[in-house]
Amino acid sequence: MRISVPTEIKSAERRVALTPAGVHDLAGRGHDVIVQAGAGLGAHFDDDAYARAGARIVEDAAAVWAQADMVVKVKEPLPEEHGHLRDDLILFTYLHLAADESLTRAILSAGTTAIAYETVQPDGGGLPLLAPMSEIAGRQSVQEGAHHLLSPAGGRGVLLPGVPGVDRAHVTVIGAGAAGASAARAAVGMGAHVEIYDVNLPRLRYLDEVFDGRLQTKMSTPLDIAESVKRSDLVIGSVLIPGSRAPKLVTDDMVAGMGRGSVLVDIAIDQGGCFEGSRPTTHDDPTFAVHDTLYYCVANMPGAAPVTATRALTNATLPYIGRIADKGWRDALGADTALGRGLNAASGRLTNAPVAQAFGMDHLDVAEALAG
Repeated sequence: MRISVPTEIKSAERRVALTPAGVHDLAGRGHDVIVQAGAGLGAHFDDDAYARAGARIVEDAAAVWAQADMVVKVKEPLPEEHGHLRDDLILFTYLHLAADESLTRAILSAGTTAIAYETVQPDGGGLPLLAPMSEIAGRQSVQEGAHHLLSPAGGRGVLLPGVPGVDRAHVTVIGAGAAGASAARAAVGMGAHVEIYDVNLPRLRYLDEVFDGRLQTKMSTPLDIAESVKRSDLVIGSVLIPGSRAPKLVTDDMVAGMGRGSVLVDIAIDQGGCFEGSRPTTHDDPTFAVHDTLYYCVANMPGAAPVTATRALTNATLPYIGRIADKGWRDALGADTALGRGLNAASGRLTNAPVAQAFGMDHLDVAEALAG
């Protein structure tokens, strides 16, 4: 199979879909790997490293897409890339279609087979291709929150761990999945007072045991969230319903009652955000004001740590890329239930129910799509 790795063009996105080691693995299995010139520079992988690993280096983005049987990326295709989509192409990347009707319609119009990293899900639960980026975003959300709480960054002038005789910052984490747990771990490690909310009691029980009482676990209810948000210096939203738009759990009225200069970081912004006032921002212009608070809603947070993120992403995605390349997408998805759940669209039809629901569209079951 011809597998192409284009350069990411999203603002300040320096990750790349495969490391040279990943290329070497696929080339060693007999696949033709095409890497766009300069694709890995942001993650400190030069073209020579890819060439030594067995890749063909191609300058032109259009040629990289045109020569591919499968394109592997980090971020969803932007509007200027929609023209590269076609009906004999497999696209394997983070898609977050429920938050992007334009991309959804472009994929359906082109007939592209679209497989989303974020909806690959084993029977036992978990999101193995989303988890490494969620872990990075969770840790990073606390770093960014701590920075923006300082006065020069526009915050209320609070030091996250406090000092002897002075209160620690109050941090509320909404959602106890991979991102939320990572955020809580980082905030506890920095000495903050942390409350974490979720609707999954076994998950909260697990975190209570892991942290041995160093944070407060709470069941998620609108009233409890509202009270915690009001007294928080930093709120981190990390709610995820696989494939669906994130629910709006922090309302504008809740934010209006927060202290001046408080900070809210919305990790769920790729799925539409879990704060009512959220809108996507970039690393170049990451924040905006809502009432007297500061929102940080960067849609590709791990892109700021491209070396770590690229290696972590390749570790997670490479086995799945290899299966699709070795067997073809129908056989690979048919043999692997987890990978089958990653199929979002094929032959001009949606195969993901939450995405279809988001836009009032019909969808096929994955089994129907695999049967042709």
